[in-house]
Amino acid sequence: MNTLASRGQLRASFLRWALVTVPLCLLGLIPGAIWNADTAWFASLAKPAIFPPGAVFGIVWTTLYVLMGIAFALVCAAWGARGRTAAIALFLVQLVVNFAWTPVFFGAFQITGGLVVIAVLAVLVIATTAMFWKIRTLAGLLMLPYLAWVLFAMVLNYQFLQLNPDADGGVSDTAADRVRIAQ
Repeated sequence: MNTLASRGQLRASFLRWALVTVPLCLLGLIPGAIWNADTAWFASLAKPAIFPPGAVFGIVWTTLYVLMGIAFALVCAAWGARGRTAAIALFLVQLVVNFAWTPVFFGAFQITGGLVVIAVLAVLVIATTAMFWKIRTLAGLLMLPYLAWVLFAMVLNYQFLQLNPDADGGVSDTAADRVRIAQ
């Protein structure tokens, strides 16, 4: 026998990892549920022409988090692959940065801060995608829609800043927004 594990064992390893990694990535939906576009501050902002309808964000992020979780599971299941540990660490770092954008932008009303966070995220996602690609090509391919969306979101964030320079770091004037953020 030339292999260390059978195809069935490798599939089982991937499935076990996916049971952890996909829900881990889906945790990214929580910040969006806490801090979201349903505030007076955000409603008062001028929206860029490329700003999609609100429902698109939930659908896109859910899909992207599932794809990211599958890509992450592929890499986690690649026992013995060169660069696997570094790729896992980098993925986790970019995931934390991803989760940080929503509270910075929507929670702290920091458009510039959000732009800095998403620019850092874009660099981390590029690096993660490249590392994943070297370990499992499919994992790298599954990261490409996420990378595309992060780059789109960075442009969108920049356009929000251009259209609303006086709203950067602004505070919400409504008690409902203050209560929602404090929860």
